[in-house]
Parts: sequence; structure tokens; C-alpha cells
Amino acid sequence: MYFLEQLPGHYKADMWLGPRQLIPTVITQARLIDDLARAADTPVRLGLLGAGVAYAALLGWLYQDAGDVGRSAHWRTVALDMAHRSGDPQFISYALTNKAMHAVDFDDGRTVIDFAEAALADESRLSAKTRILALVHRAHGHSMLPVKDKDLVDRLLDQAAELVDRVDDEHPWGNACRRTPGYITIQRATAYGRMGVYREAAALWDQILDTAPASARRDNGVFWARQAAALAAMPEPERAVQIATTAAAIVGNTGSARLRQEMKAIPRRATAWRNTASGRELIEIISGIA
Repeated sequence: MYFLEQLPGHYKADMWLGPRQLIPTVITQARLIDDLARAADTPVRLGLLGAGVAYAALLGWLYQDAGDVGRSAHWRTVALDMAHRSGDPQFISYALTNKAMHAVDFDDGRTVIDFAEAALADESRLSAKTRILALVHRAHGHSMLPVKDKDLVDRLLDQAAELVDRVDDEHPWGNACRRTPGYITIQRATAYGRMGVYREAAALWDQILDTAPASARRDNGVFWARQAAALAAMPEPERAVQIATTAAAIVGNTGSARLRQEMKAIPRRATAWRNTASGRELIEIISGIA
């Protein structure tokens, strides 16, 4: 189908350009898919609904990255509605995981867990990919709870890691686990930073950023910001400032509100050295992207 053939290009453009340049194109296509689905007979309509889930989920992500949580929530709900209309358990699970992803930005661990567990409700019928996505979000949800259970987070991520080599479906959506080098390591480093396991998080980020492709500019910026936050908390002030400087250069080019928020979180980890020369330099870097 034409619309599904376009998705890999949209995903690549998102990683390089960020949301601002891509939203107008994707929203036009999403609305066209919806119009066509309303007029199509059953076999064609079901195929269009599947494409509609993928496009609505992408729009939910793009608006989330742009900092527009209201429109992000709208498109996440559109994706879930279309998934249920399609009746396909893969689409339903994927759409539920996207709802979990939206809740991550609100640091709402219990809601993240609820959606992720709902995404696994029909687990025996799910592909390896949809199971990975749900398991990863269950892990993130548990990393947000007041009581941090690192062992449980590790077990969930280990379960997801065992499935990565089994991803073989033809769906073009949700393939970050297959195309992103060190995908599970990225999730683990993110969860460790959230749980305050800073030294282990920083060590994992060192592994990841040595292999990250330059084409994933926005994502690399987010990873650098998370690495800088872990280093700031350890603390390693000079390295934190150096890496924050690299990440700051990407903010304006991508329009990523997510990256901007990650950058603004770094000084909160640097309280032990805020009044040093490095601390003042860090504040100046962050002030320049506000």
C-alpha cells in the first residue's frame, strides 16, 4: 500500500529534522487515509485502518516531541479507535503502547504500566515486536514508581532483549527495536537515569553513543542530554558541560520540545557543583536554549 511505503521515509526524516517539518505532510496523509476508509468496502477499509493506526501513532509522537500534549493525546486516541475498528490484535497492542508512551511524559508510572499491561493482554497472539514495545514500556513505568525496583526493570528489559532477534513481521511501524543500534541498552540507560543509578547509566550511554548513526540527529541529542544529566549527578562536571554543549546545538535545528526538556533537567542534577565555574557554564548553555 502506498501509504505504508511512505512510513520508513517519515521515520528517517523525524530523526533528522524533528517534528516541525514533518507534521504538515503526515497530517495531510492521515486525514486522506481516514476519508478513504470511510468510503471503502470491508477488505480495503481494514487495510486502510491499519495504515491509519500507523499514521495516527506517528502524529501522536510528532506532537509529543513538539511539546503539544493535547494534539498528541488526540492522535493517540485516534490510533486506538482505528485499531479497535480493525480488530487486529497487533494494531490494538501497538496503539495501547503508544498511549503508554504518552503517559511517560507526565511521569505517570502507574498509567504507563496499565497501558503496557493492557497491550500484553492478548500476548499469545502478538508478534515479537509488539511484545517488545509493551515490555519496554512496562519497564519504564516501573522505573517511575516511588519505590524503584531495579531488578524488575532489568527482568522486563531482559525479556524484551530476548525477542529482538525474532522480529520478522512486515509492518513498517514500530521498528525502532530493529533499526536502532543498542535499542534495549538505550531503554536500560534511560530507566537507570530515572531511578538514580547514575554511574551505570553513564557507562551505558558511553557504549551507545560510540555507535549512534549521525543521521539520528534528534535522538542523539536526547541521548547526549541524558548522558550529561547522569554525569552531572555523579558528578563529572567538565564532561557534563562538554556533552551538554554538543546536545544544545541540536535543539534549535529540530524544534524538539522533548530535547529541550531533557536539557533543562540537567542543572537539577548538578546541585553539588552549581556555584563552580562549570556550574555557571552549564547554566549559560541551558539559558541559551530556553
